Amino acid sequence: MQGYDATYAAWRAHPEAYWREAAQGIDWDRAPERIFDAEAGVYGRWFPDARLNTCHNALDRYVAAGRGAQPALHYDSPVTGRSTTYTYDALLARVAKLAGALAARGIGQGDRVVIYLPMVPEAPIAMLACARLGAVHSVVFGGFAAAELAARIADAQPKLVISASCGIEPGRVVAYKPLLDAAIGLSPHKPAHCLILRRPELDCALTPGRDEDLLEAEAAAAPHPCVPVAATDPLYILYTSGTTGKPKGVVRDNGGHAVALHNSMRMLYGIGAGDVMFTASDVGWVVGHSYIVYAPLLAGATTVLYEGKPVGTPDASAFWRVCAQYRVKAMFTAPTAMRAIKREDPEGRLMTGHDLSALEALFLAGERCDPPTAEWAAGLLRRPVIDHWWQTETGWAITGNFRGLGLFEPRFGSGGKPSPGYEVAALDDAGQPQPPGQTGTLAIRLPMPPGCLPTLWQADDRCREAYLEAFPGWYNTSDAGVIDAEGYVSVMSRTDDIINVAGHRLSTGAMEEVLAAHPDVAECAVLGVKDSLKGQVPLGLVVLKSGTTKSEADLARELVAMVRDRIGPVAAFKDAKVVSRLPKTRSGKILRATLRKIADGESYTVPPTIDDPAILDEMQASLGR
Repeated sequence: MQGYDATYAAWRAHPEAYWREAAQGIDWDRAPERIFDAEAGVYGRWFPDARLNTCHNALDRYVAAGRGAQPALHYDSPVTGRSTTYTYDALLARVAKLAGALAARGIGQGDRVVIYLPMVPEAPIAMLACARLGAVHSVVFGGFAAAELAARIADAQPKLVISASCGIEPGRVVAYKPLLDAAIGLSPHKPAHCLILRRPELDCALTPGRDEDLLEAEAAAAPHPCVPVAATDPLYILYTSGTTGKPKGVVRDNGGHAVALHNSMRMLYGIGAGDVMFTASDVGWVVGHSYIVYAPLLAGATTVLYEGKPVGTPDASAFWRVCAQYRVKAMFTAPTAMRAIKREDPEGRLMTGHDLSALEALFLAGERCDPPTAEWAAGLLRRPVIDHWWQTETGWAITGNFRGLGLFEPRFGSGGKPSPGYEVAALDDAGQPQPPGQTGTLAIRLPMPPGCLPTLWQADDRCREAYLEAFPGWYNTSDAGVIDAEGYVSVMSRTDDIINVAGHRLSTGAMEEVLAAHPDVAECAVLGVKDSLKGQVPLGLVVLKSGTTKSEADLARELVAMVRDRIGPVAAFKDAKVVSRLPKTRSGKILRATLRKIADGESYTVPPTIDDPAILDEMQASLGR
């Protein structure tokens, strides 16, 4: 097995040869002769002369190879009490029939289909059915507000929408159909057809002439074969969360996506055919697209689709139960899920009794992971805990640690080293690489590797403006961080989370790392709030672990002393407040920009991605606004 350093050096020396070899893991209708065209698209295009079908690569080829009886997908729903296992044979049968139902309603190559579903098997089935036809799917997170869904329908202009009567949350049922009806009413574009999954927890009325029962339409359809498409044709559009105004539709192409995700499975996650991967995310986010649906199936592995929460369904043992029940080899979730488990079960008592002998590694991504959380998980599991960094726009890891290349020494607080395919630098404001250890804007030298966005949906100029113009020759991640002398990359914050305290540029992420190390702190956020003397000063918000009895005043004194000791007086950290919870998106990211506006007494709009809008009133009360 070639190690990380040799593999990365080989890619650097001969990038097209590296990706030509990786492309051999894919079944092509026409294999690529040309690997990269530097003159095409916004920054070039990968595999410009090749043709393939992504659904064939995820399902049909494994059935043809005799793996049809192997489990492809375990559906596990503690919120409904139901679970189902689909073999590759069974999953292919449903996908082919749903593709036939879509084709019967006029869906063909290049047509868009919006998918607005909860975490049910019909979500990946719908995605794969679109891929089978060469249609372009756009998954919208289930339960998104009507206005946000309307904006995405207006931009993608789908011929058809696939949705459900409802989603299930712990303790409540969320009616989806009224949200869909309202969104279509708001959108200037009206889809011709809607296929609705009618769930037993809450039925819905169907609009005559537009709506049909999804399962009935699927059952009545003839199976449809795979339609080969150009490698550069779009597979999906995924709109970035938290946008205002016109949403940004990140495009993923078929060829580069298949090659990059297939290559990542063994290289990064150590997962091959027949292995089980549990990614605790949602198909509405990029992690769900890449590592619940596409990558595990492209690798011939088994994926787990989990309709539940890390705590509360029924308790903080939920993930360990899933890992034990399905013999999970690699688990992938967000740091916020681990913090929630840590808060409820800091000693890991609920893990006992679950056989985790198959579990080999835990992967974390989606936000920066504070070292105490990673250390806690590593100590509890006694297995590698691997933080890795990527974005909706990249579709797979920019940095990580690589089980297929032999793990290097982890450093908690760092997202690891660059994946082969990415050259990463920390740039100053003039676009010059910073010396090791100096904070800058993290950027990726062009061209981006396969699997990354080739553009935004029907918006090449907007893509250039958003990502490429700030630093010519580089993709601007808008993340701030440092790269040390050994190549470890540490993402500290979004660039707008760098605060300026009396002329000193300081990372709120570095301060959060200190606060999170306090034994009584479950999770935290540091904001830069306005100050008439210093411009900005940091404010710490902390959520305490269960059972903590220390007074807020004593805790604040200890936290201030820790920041002063580890970062220095220059941080001007003098204030920490205890709150019961922090406002987050549904994917678990803390809404720092909104918190900052509340702390500064500014007006704000409720972010469309917020998990619970009521928490913003709590924050106003806590912050004295």
